[in-house]
Amino acid sequence: MKVLILCTGNSCRSQMAHGFLQSFDKQLEVASAGTEASGKLNLKAVEVMKEIGIDISHHTSDSVDKYLNDEWDYVITVCGGANEVCPAFIGKVKHRIHIGFDDPSDALGTEEFIESEYRRVREEIKKSFFEFYIKEIKDQELPECSCSGNC
Repeated sequence: MKVLILCTGNSCRSQMAHGFLQSFDKQLEVASAGTEASGKLNLKAVEVMKEIGIDISHHTSDSVDKYLNDEWDYVITVCGGANEVCPAFIGKVKHRIHIGFDDPSDALGTEEFIESEYRRVREEIKKSFFEFYIKEIKDQELPECSCSGNC
């Protein structure tokens, strides 16, 4: 199963989602990319993921162009607010899904508030991507029961 997570900058939300999906199932082939990839990871995103034991520091911020010739089972966009333009993927894909999140890098205020926004978005991504994983991926992997309820 191949999943591409797509956003604009590929430095924060898509990277967190990438980390979560890989942590749910090591057999998944997961990549993330951006239409205007920043070329670097958001350090606060790396930090808040590390807090919960997921290391995304080795991820790279890649342009979507790198993945256009590949075939994907799922392409998931994670852009959020109305002021943000969701990228479109023109490559080969079976299922296109949008799961939107606020961009914590837009947060203004005290350091404590900004960190709380990163943690809030991290937890929203974790919940939404776990629900996606269970509903879309795990359910497809389970064989149908033919034991008339005597399993």
